[in-house]
Amino acid sequence: MSWSPTTSHWGAHRARAATGGTVEVTGHPDDPAPADLLRNADAVAHPTRVRAPAVRRGWLEGGGVRGSDEFVEVGWDTALDLVAEQLRRTPNEAVFAGSYGWASAGRFHHAQSQLRRFLNTIGGCTTSRNTYSTGTSEVLLPHLVGDADIVMRHCDTWDTVREHTDLVVAFGGLSAKNLSVTPGGLTRHSSAVAVGSLTGSGVELAVISPLADDGPPGARWYPVTPATDVALMLGLAHTLLAEDLHDREFLTTRCTGFDVFAEYLRGMRDGVAKTADWAAGICGLPADDIRALARRMAAGRTLVTVSWSLQRIRHGEQPVWAGLALAAMLGQIGLPGGGFAHGYGSMGDIGEAGPLRQLPTLPQGRNPVSSFIPVAKVADMLLHPGQEYDYDGQRRTFPEIRLVYWAGGNPFHHHQDLNRLRRAFAVPETIVVHEPHWTATARHADIVLPVTTTLEREDIGAGRRDTHLTAMHRILDPVGQARDDHDIFLGLAERLGTAEEFTEGRSKRQWLEHLYSRWRADLAAEGHDLPEFAEFWAAGQLRMPATPPRRPLAAFRRGEPLATPSGRIELFSETIAGFGYPDCPGHPTWLAPEISDRWPLRLIAHQPRTRLHSQGDVGSLSQESKVEGREPVRINPRDAAERGIAEGDVVRLFNDRGACLAGARLCDDVSPGVVVLATGAWFDPLEDPAQPGGTLCVHGNPNVLTADVPTSSLSQGCSGQQALVQVERQHGEAPPLRYLAPPRILGGDEQSVEA
Repeated sequence: MSWSPTTSHWGAHRARAATGGTVEVTGHPDDPAPADLLRNADAVAHPTRVRAPAVRRGWLEGGGVRGSDEFVEVGWDTALDLVAEQLRRTPNEAVFAGSYGWASAGRFHHAQSQLRRFLNTIGGCTTSRNTYSTGTSEVLLPHLVGDADIVMRHCDTWDTVREHTDLVVAFGGLSAKNLSVTPGGLTRHSSAVAVGSLTGSGVELAVISPLADDGPPGARWYPVTPATDVALMLGLAHTLLAEDLHDREFLTTRCTGFDVFAEYLRGMRDGVAKTADWAAGICGLPADDIRALARRMAAGRTLVTVSWSLQRIRHGEQPVWAGLALAAMLGQIGLPGGGFAHGYGSMGDIGEAGPLRQLPTLPQGRNPVSSFIPVAKVADMLLHPGQEYDYDGQRRTFPEIRLVYWAGGNPFHHHQDLNRLRRAFAVPETIVVHEPHWTATARHADIVLPVTTTLEREDIGAGRRDTHLTAMHRILDPVGQARDDHDIFLGLAERLGTAEEFTEGRSKRQWLEHLYSRWRADLAAEGHDLPEFAEFWAAGQLRMPATPPRRPLAAFRRGEPLATPSGRIELFSETIAGFGYPDCPGHPTWLAPEISDRWPLRLIAHQPRTRLHSQGDVGSLSQESKVEGREPVRINPRDAAERGIAEGDVVRLFNDRGACLAGARLCDDVSPGVVVLATGAWFDPLEDPAQPGGTLCVHGNPNVLTADVPTSSLSQGCSGQQALVQVERQHGEAPPLRYLAPPRILGGDEQSVEA
């Protein structure tokens, strides 16, 4: 059988059906570094696939417990009738559309767009704003530079950095593991090659992270104490100020509020000068090294970049703001290869040279309901309806949610304090979930509707800096009774009288042609001649027209104002100061992280190397990384020896929120006092009243340990990157894993269900 084109969030590739209902994959021929994540494609045929619509038995009978109940398989007509009836009886504001958008790289079968488009046809719903990945920065940066994309999307390419930059100072590192992934994927993974070659090109790299492998070989590692990057940034800034190495003209003509920030650096208000010696006592780096780095930064073209990980901790606004202030003091913002950027090393398309342009997009329609929450407040919303909270200068109120409709996401992967989330998921009257697999989210639902994966449907796909648009041919027949999200919503729309509005009279293939043709017409207006849909589909791909790079900060440097109140970079924001938030003052500030003698180790819960978030955890690449079937936890040999832990031991990580098991990997690349447990292991809770939170995740999901608290009152962003924990060897035989098999499922009896 011949290879067919498709794409994924980890890159464009070729695929074909194989024996046993599984699939073979190979990288795109133009890709210099195809992602290892392609190996997880065999998860498509895993026994955890949801084979038929299923309803939680306790929900049918008016009892039971979400997360531990058995399910009853039903026919599609019964399942859709049940969902339609729940939607019919639930006020629109009381319906929460809980999609999170990573389900498919396709532009049409984008679960969040499909869900919101459908719900908008029946009167709307409560939605979420921003992302778990960058929710803090998405709120903060508009106050500082007018538009978050200026420093997150319109950054210099790696070629520009190689040509013009003398020194890259990477707070949070430049982790190679993150460069495989981008929303919609990439045809060419150039960043993985570019980052690895920087040091050989003469560019110096200063990698500031508690993990040595957060940078490429040849970089200088600064093993900073976790959650103290802001103290280091302030120590660097004070050195620039004290030694008159700062650019006074740039700070005067292109920034506002530096005088306030300078007073803070000198300690004129709190009596504490933020010197290199002060910073050294907090961040764990020698003061002489801090002063030397500051002088090196001022001696040439320097790029200051802050990873997304640093804004996913308590007070996550501060490292972004302090990094911007540090770059402003150097006066190089807007110069090629210099200044400030946010996200190099955090995502595969940041620094790529591909065209940044609008892609074909499914319209969601208009939502008549104005109610929304910041995305990481879902548990608070469910647990505390009617409670007020702060958000970006507003005082908002949580709505009362009676029905949660989740399509395209796994909150039991990406949310924090999963024991608290379980309590929150017990509150709504009904939870409906679209899922290919029996994840923890599906197991905590009342009605589970099996959906196809990318390989089982047609679509068109591309990333926002991709070089190609891909015709995503269907590779496999749907597993079991799985249907596309679109078909499920069409079935519901037919029952609720909105089918015509939902489909606009188009079939799925006609929608693909429509989205492509509309996009093609927009590009024709720009002077680009692209093939008709049929020709594109037969070819399997087309090369995207080039677009001139946008460098908004270069225009700002030339005199074009920013969309801030002052038109300048706001090193002190009167707007934010006016909100009066103690956890987010009006200028970059050192706000000390939580410490505890009881929980002496700082857990870093970063993105995994072997899957995308929780996607593909049952795939071969992810499974091969496990230790005794558990997610691996990296620990410094010194910390392991103090606890009697040997390589390969099953260990228990715990704090006062929860506990999980993992497999020990001893690693010198991890600083003492730090343990690293990647996110994305499927939550596998064992009820145990003796454990913190009442359950033990026997598989190794770190979000049983992370706190469900916001970064600050300003953004209400996710703070799940770090947590304080203790680690010990597991005593006795470890409990068995259960996530690799479906829950108990009873044979369908539609008559009894309908009755």
